[in-house]
Amino acid sequence: MRLNHRTVGEIDSPIGTTYALVDGRDPGGLLDLAQAAPRYPPPPEIVDHIAATARRPDGSGYVEIAGLPRLREAVAAEVRAAYGGRVDADQVVVTAGCNQAFCLVASALAGPGDEVVLVLPYYFNHDMWLRMNGIVPVYLETPTAAEAERVITPRTRAIVLVSPGNPSGVTADPAAIVDLFRVAARHDIALILDETYRVFRDTEEPAHPLFADPDWPRTLVSLHSFSKEFAIPGHRVGAVIGSTDLGREVAKLLDCVAICAPRIGQEAAWAGLTMATDWRRARALEVAAKRRWFTEAMERRPGGFELVSVGGFFGWIRHPFAGRPTGDVVRDLVTRCDVLVIPGTAFMPDDRRMLRVSVGNADRAALVDFADRLARFAR
Repeated sequence: MRLNHRTVGEIDSPIGTTYALVDGRDPGGLLDLAQAAPRYPPPPEIVDHIAATARRPDGSGYVEIAGLPRLREAVAAEVRAAYGGRVDADQVVVTAGCNQAFCLVASALAGPGDEVVLVLPYYFNHDMWLRMNGIVPVYLETPTAAEAERVITPRTRAIVLVSPGNPSGVTADPAAIVDLFRVAARHDIALILDETYRVFRDTEEPAHPLFADPDWPRTLVSLHSFSKEFAIPGHRVGAVIGSTDLGREVAKLLDCVAICAPRIGQEAAWAGLTMATDWRRARALEVAAKRRWFTEAMERRPGGFELVSVGGFFGWIRHPFAGRPTGDVVRDLVTRCDVLVIPGTAFMPDDRRMLRVSVGNADRAALVDFADRLARFAR
């Protein structure tokens, strides 16, 4: 059979490729700082609720394509409380995770030959999805209005910003987000904000003021995930917040690929939003402490490795080996030091000697150990 050349020509999942490096190795000494999945269980309120749901006659049934009505209202209420402004339940579509949210939105906005602007470093699945669908990614080095104006063309359909960043951890300044919003509005394109890690910021101030703008649905698309904040990545639940017109197109696509997001994940997210917000806040404070510990551990630049940024779940570091492919450095970190991280080449169009470290996956001792292993590695 003949396969789709766009899919065949795309890279394999960087997560799968990275974890293949440890196949056959003794996992006992491995310091795994690769994938950003919580290693603690979800709150008991979620566990109890999904167990009760599973016992109900309708607990495994379909729900509305756009999602459980009470979950959509809970998401809208959460956003109203966290950001201010006006968001209604009919402006929410529940998806099977934030990755699916992005893919559906991108497909609703753009087609082959169209362009979508990705802020560097990009989240690799965003770049992969665009390329596999014939959409051209255009890269923005810095998320400023002036830079965005420079790369927008008549083929541009959206600007995409992940904040806090994956992989960089960088949290965009609210004023910079407003500037990008205004640029996008002037050009009648979308500003897609992936806000997966928004509860893991170093402030409780709103991430941006855009929902207070009565015209936000014309331009803004806000993507959310409940995987990290409620420790339910396997339940696959996220959300698109946007105009009702966009929601209708997203629902068409969702109906074709999944019919609806999994019922059990939607129930888990509803229970988290309505019963476990204190638990979520406590976990966010724990991750904030991990970021501080990581920053302290990297202050001495162990082995010449330099911390460039840290935030959300991630640290973004530069290795000191100029001229050496980053993929080789990652492989040697595994074989020589039992350290697993993601190469920065998964998130960039070229090799800039960067590594992504999932800080949220470690305790203080492990982060100190990581720095010590880097120092030994460079000897």
